[in-house]
Amino acid sequence: MVKGLQNKVALVTGAAQGIGRGIALRLAQEGAHIALVDMKQDRLNDVQQEIQALGVNASTFIADVSDREQVYAAINHAEQALGGFDVMINNAGIAQVQAIADITPDEFQKIVDINIGGVLWGIQAAAAKFKQREHKGKIINACSIAGHDGFALLGIYSATKFAVRALTQAAAKEYASHGITVNGYCPGIVGTDMWVEIDKRFAEITGAAIGETYKKYVEGIALGRAQTPDDVAALVAFLASEDSDYITGQSILTDGGIVYR
Repeated sequence: MVKGLQNKVALVTGAAQGIGRGIALRLAQEGAHIALVDMKQDRLNDVQQEIQALGVNASTFIADVSDREQVYAAINHAEQALGGFDVMINNAGIAQVQAIADITPDEFQKIVDINIGGVLWGIQAAAAKFKQREHKGKIINACSIAGHDGFALLGIYSATKFAVRALTQAAAKEYASHGITVNGYCPGIVGTDMWVEIDKRFAEITGAAIGETYKKYVEGIALGRAQTPDDVAALVAFLASEDSDYITGQSILTDGGIVYR
C-alpha cells in the first residue's frame, strides 16, 4: 500500500481498457475514488462496476481529450460527482506505426492532437482546478520508452512522447510554487490491445509474421517478460501518493530493462 490515497479523487483518461484500466483499478485498491474518462461507454461501465466492487466510488464521463473544453468538463464532472479532485492521470493516447516518408498531414495532426494536446489540456485544466480549490495536487502523464529513444517506424509517436517529457518538466517548474507536482511514467512493451495493433502494422510494413515484432521486443527485455498494466499501475500509484511528494518533473522508465537512463 502507498501513503495518502484513501478517499482522494483521481481522474484517469483512457480508462476503459489496457493501462488506463489497470491504473484505475490500482488507485481504487488504494482507496481512491475514480473518475473514468474515455470514448467507450460500454467498457467504462464495466470498469466502473469493477471499481465499485472494491468499495469505492466511480463515475464515468465520455470525452475526447484532444478537445480542450471536453477535458475541462471532465474535471468539473469528477469534482461534482465524487466530491473533490486531487490527482490527474493523463493516460489517453494512440500509437502510429508508419515510415517517416509516408506520414500524411492528417495522420500527423491526429496523433499530435491526442498525445500532446490531450496531455496539455489535462495539465492546464487540472492545475486550474487545483488552484481554484486552493490545495496541492498531482498531475501524472503517460510517456513511453519512445519518449527517451526514438524508434524506427514509430517516429511521430516517439516525437509526441518526447514532447510529453518536455511538457512534464516545464509544468513541474511552473506549478511547483502552488504545491502541484507533475511527473510522467514511461512504459515499455505492455501486453495490451495497443501492442496487438502495433504488431499488426509492423507486419504490414515490414513483412514480418504476426507476433514476430512483439516477440522480438519482449526478447530484448532484461527481466525476461512482457510488461503488464499492473506493472505500470504500481509506479503510477506511487506517483499519485504522498510517498512521491518530493518528486517533480520526472518521467520515470518502467520497462523491465530496455532503455537505460
